[in-house]
Amino acid sequence: MPNIKLPNGKDINFSKKVTGFEIAEKISKSLSKDALIMSVDGEQKDLSYEIDKDCSVKIYTSKDKEGLETIRHDTAHILAMAVQEIFPKTQVTIGPVIENGFFYDFARKEPFTKNDLDKIEIKMREIVDRNELTRREIWDRKKAVSHFKKKGEIYKAEIIESIPDKEEVTIYHHGKWHDLCRGPHLSSTGKVGKYFKLTKVSGAYWRGDSNNEMLQRIYGTSWSNQKDLDQYLKRIEEAEKRDHRKLGREMDLFHFREESPGSVFWHEKGWSLFQKLVGYMRNKQDNAGYKEINTPEVLDRSLWEKSGHWEKYGEHMYTSQTPDEKIFAIKPMNCPGHVQVFNQGLKSYRDLPLRLSEFGKVHRYEPSGALHGLLRVRAFTQDDAHIFCSEDQITEECLLVTNLILEIYKELGFNDVILKYSDRPDLRVGDDKVWDKAESALLKAVKASKLEYSINKGEGAFYGPKIEFVLRDAIGRDWQCGTLQVDLNLPDRLSASFVDKDGTKKVPVMLHRALFGSLERFIGILIEHYAGKLPFWISPIQAMVIPVSDEFDDYAKVVNQKIKNAGIKSEVDLKNHNLNYKIRDHSLSKIPLLLICGKKEVDSNTVTIRRLDSKKQETMELNIFLKKFAALNKAPSK
Repeated sequence: MPNIKLPNGKDINFSKKVTGFEIAEKISKSLSKDALIMSVDGEQKDLSYEIDKDCSVKIYTSKDKEGLETIRHDTAHILAMAVQEIFPKTQVTIGPVIENGFFYDFARKEPFTKNDLDKIEIKMREIVDRNELTRREIWDRKKAVSHFKKKGEIYKAEIIESIPDKEEVTIYHHGKWHDLCRGPHLSSTGKVGKYFKLTKVSGAYWRGDSNNEMLQRIYGTSWSNQKDLDQYLKRIEEAEKRDHRKLGREMDLFHFREESPGSVFWHEKGWSLFQKLVGYMRNKQDNAGYKEINTPEVLDRSLWEKSGHWEKYGEHMYTSQTPDEKIFAIKPMNCPGHVQVFNQGLKSYRDLPLRLSEFGKVHRYEPSGALHGLLRVRAFTQDDAHIFCSEDQITEECLLVTNLILEIYKELGFNDVILKYSDRPDLRVGDDKVWDKAESALLKAVKASKLEYSINKGEGAFYGPKIEFVLRDAIGRDWQCGTLQVDLNLPDRLSASFVDKDGTKKVPVMLHRALFGSLERFIGILIEHYAGKLPFWISPIQAMVIPVSDEFDDYAKVVNQKIKNAGIKSEVDLKNHNLNYKIRDHSLSKIPLLLICGKKEVDSNTVTIRRLDSKKQETMELNIFLKKFAALNKAPSK
């Protein structure tokens, strides 16, 4: 007779085996109507799953994250069903849930077209209307492999062969159609609803490996109601307008090339933006007591083995063997190098906390299919720092870092920030007692910040727990940027120590800290947040001086030089184009100020100002202009 404990603490007793459907019915009629899946002792299950022992149960609806993700998972299956009904020879591979939607990869010779997506969507709606029942089965591994090979589903057979022996091979049926899947799933296709949209098709290598076959990936989104779907599609439309790759071309900031995939070719204007952010951050860190250092980009394999990075990140590191058969790696992160700096010279408790920062270039291999402009690269610059402190300084230092990060985000226009706390992962280094200390200290700092936070179980770094700082942009998207990790393992592995008050040697705590995370990625986020219309003080080109005709070129040159002398980044456009063309061209480049110079301006020693996205013009005496905008050309500060 199972006793079911509910999230509100109440118990429900049943005289025999019970399903999720029956539990939801017992709780309330409305819940039984809205129920989608459940969790049994924390493990997600179909509502049809039979419970025969005491346990804790939670029922999920579309209002829950778990419920919405299941709707998206089922929609992915319905997509695959529809594709195979319309194009029977197409092979299905994998179809996971992703943020705000799902995708499914297909093996098909002919490319999917926009018309094909429309046909597939119509078929998906038909499948929802058919309300096909869902059924879960456990298959013998050999039977499953043989079955899918006979169907011509070689990719699916390969996936089954790679499943660990101890794991069950579960097959989900939606009517006659079936697929390998862990689940859980909704009770029928009709439960999905029709609030979905297929958004795009792209190429994707099988298992993300560029040496494998190229597949076709269909992306889609799915929601629990029409309002949420419409709002999301509007966000997608706005996101396309703000795409930093498109704006980067228009603003002449950077480009990428196949000769160095995942590495940025910065143009003059883009590099100016990059350096302005570095200067801003450097000033912040100087004021916060950081000492800037620089460490080598190439280090011997032995150091990476000692630190634990070789085991964790070895396959993502770029390595080289020298003629004397030594193996070196380009650093994927800066922390081992910072410990080496700390280790130079005897350190005392009086030296702590010691805050070392670096704008360190790091390299990490990412699959070709995962690269995405500035947002996912193989070579990037971390605004990295490591704070060496004693155990009793952890909470205070974590709070100082948290406040610094929030201050910086606010000054750059991001006011909506949440924290995610992540504890120990399965693959980690160090003793559990050490992890207990680190997790307790960091969680104490999180709570002391009095900010909203969530807990990501098992998502910490391999050497310590961490906080992730997630900021929300102008169109409601969340971006994980800054990180803070407490590490009681790496300093010990690399023999770091300090002399404590009692004269004994002790191992320091090491706080890993990044504010932007990756400068490249943060610049991409910044461009999209502002739709390219960056704040005046960090705009690569802040003013463009435009003479009405070549008759006024000399005056325009004088104006441009005076603006430069005032510390404002400006250029003068002396090209042989008409005024309207120049205005359109520089507006597309998102230059904040266009300064028009004609006869009126020459006679009165003025400039006529046209601001970005404004048709209004104002004429201002040149010296007043210089004074006003020189004052605006400063990084904000608390």
